[in-house]
Amino acid sequence: EVQLQASGGGLVQPGGSLRLSCAASGFTFSAEDMSWGRQAPGKGPESVSTINSRGDKIWYAASVKGRFTISRDNAKNTVYLQMNSLKLEDTAVYYCYVVANSVGYWGQGTQVTVSS
Repeated sequence: EVQLQASGGGLVQPGGSLRLSCAASGFTFSAEDMSWGRQAPGKGPESVSTINSRGDKIWYAASVKGRFTISRDNAKNTVYLQMNSLKLEDTAVYYCYVVANSVGYWGQGTQVTVSS
């Protein structure tokens, strides 16, 4: 059974930082690209960042490029999202997701609230 558990969210002031983690199990983590997405209140889901299986190819949404950094530790089956210079519009539930064996899986999200 594929499980993705995101953590690390919280309340932060504009300009602050948070580091999200996503612990994965139930599939060969080191063989799969991993992604982070988010969904803000009243909006549709948005892909934020993707890292390939080896960690040497990365994509960011334009809205977060230069502020967020995705990374992974294949030994720990964990993907991370370092979020710096957070803005009010980054407020959302953040999810990690994976496409494994042609099936998409989303984990339980973690709430990030940016507020003064």
